[in-house]
Amino acid sequence: MRPKSALRAIALFEGAKGALVLLAGCGALALLHRDLEALAEHVVTHFHLNPASRIPRIFLEAADKTTDARLWTLAVMAAAYAGFRLVEAYGLWNARRWAEWLAAASGGLYVPIEIFEISRRVTVTRTVLLLGNLIIVVYLLRQLWVGRRRRAAPSETSVDPAV
Repeated sequence: MRPKSALRAIALFEGAKGALVLLAGCGALALLHRDLEALAEHVVTHFHLNPASRIPRIFLEAADKTTDARLWTLAVMAAAYAGFRLVEAYGLWNARRWAEWLAAASGGLYVPIEIFEISRRVTVTRTVLLLGNLIIVVYLLRQLWVGRRRRAAPSETSVDPAV
């Protein structure tokens, strides 16, 4: 894959993450001033889940403890994260060096967490996430390194002032 195509593929991935989180933030705002406990009970009943079992119970307890202030906080955090990802996607799409650094650094932050999660329990999802993230981070770092070496090398078209 050519460098520009690879950067654009990464940009689309980052932009998709930003859009998805932005939608989730809008979903949080849609739940404002609603009886979340009743809504959660309806969802559990609709899917014929046992409210006493582990996952439905966690879901019901979370709905009970969620306030409008928490929903606003989630929505604001989602908007900030989405904005960050969308700016990163714009920069990568346009092959901006700052975006390559930003994407490499932000992707690299997840690697220790993903390694920790795999050390707790290996799953296909965790392994794919770690490998995908490592491929992206290594690729971006390599691109940054190659670009740095190209800028440091003397230009072949430069004119020797001694001539």
